[in-house]
Amino acid sequence: MKVAVPLQTLAGETRVALTPTSVKKLRSNGIDVVVEAGCGRAAHHQDDAYQEAGAEIAAHPRSLWSEADLVATLHAPESEQLASMRKGAVLIGMFDPYMNHAFVGAVADAGITSFSMELMPRISRAQPMDVLSSQANIAGYEATILAAEACPKIFPMMITAAGTIAPARVLVIGAGVAGLQAIATAKRLGAIVEAYDIRPEVEEQILSLGARFVKLPSATQEASDAGGYAREQSDEQRRLQTELMAKHVVSADAVISTAALFGRPPPMLIPRDVVERKQPGSVIVDLAASDIAGRGNCELTQPGARITTPEGVVIEGCTNLPALAPVHSSHVYANNMLAFLQEILDEGQLRLNLDDELHRGPLLSHEGKIMNDAVEKAVAARAQ
Repeated sequence: MKVAVPLQTLAGETRVALTPTSVKKLRSNGIDVVVEAGCGRAAHHQDDAYQEAGAEIAAHPRSLWSEADLVATLHAPESEQLASMRKGAVLIGMFDPYMNHAFVGAVADAGITSFSMELMPRISRAQPMDVLSSQANIAGYEATILAAEACPKIFPMMITAAGTIAPARVLVIGAGVAGLQAIATAKRLGAIVEAYDIRPEVEEQILSLGARFVKLPSATQEASDAGGYAREQSDEQRRLQTELMAKHVVSADAVISTAALFGRPPPMLIPRDVVERKQPGSVIVDLAASDIAGRGNCELTQPGARITTPEGVVIEGCTNLPALAPVHSSHVYANNMLAFLQEILDEGQLRLNLDDELHRGPLLSHEGKIMNDAVEKAVAARAQ
């Protein structure tokens, strides 16, 4: 078994799929690892460190893709890279399969066995492989740091000889992994924090972090789905929620919005007229910013850019927050990847068990077929 780690070519990507530490553990299990020259440089892992861990350095990217039995990556490869892979080879990464339909069809047609790590089942055995949670933790932290940096006010209260400085007020929308980390980080920085989520069961978690749970009168707050995610709301529910939440958005010095729907465009929760009512200098960090949707939770968000509205409101639309902390985001991603490789590889061979939900859940394509029913339906619907 030869595992390959390519250099990420997506603009702004600084992470790497496997670190020297994870490579060393694979080598101890008798697995050969070849890494593309410079693949870990942006994450501060030099080629020398990979060589010391037992990896081979590939100077020619094309040979890396063509000779690998398994490629561990972050994003969907470019078409030329995919075409270089052998039939029957294995590809593992985060491929956004519900939105990236062209890739799903291409990887199946190429006869490649692919696993999309976002599809990992929400079970206790899968927790060490949960890339969504590991990357969302860092995204929530970085979103708060961006909010603090862009805000013209300091977050903590200060009592000085020149007078008392009131703490900043922060609103976090969505209390999933990213939202809870944003709450915790804002509290550590000294801000007054309140948070909203449509799932009433997260109230205890929000309160435990020292924030106030926002309850919207007359708005329906519903339980999560079987996977622990927020259920998608109807248009009328979302309209009422947006209206009732407006005063909290307007009064906050910084809003960190994290409401995302996996495989679907993010809900629009902060319309233009609400942004126009906010105080000059206030900040919105839209963690749900999506290039495909062309916005995030805020109507005015420009994915991939930071803008300032005519009213002086800063809106941050960074689409890859984990890439702002590449050392630790690569560390946890590599740990997720290593745990999954140790699960599906046995004595240097792929041991695929279609009866095991840990294997079947993230399995995207195998033997020329799309293996995930929901993804297959989404691809078919898009083709019609």
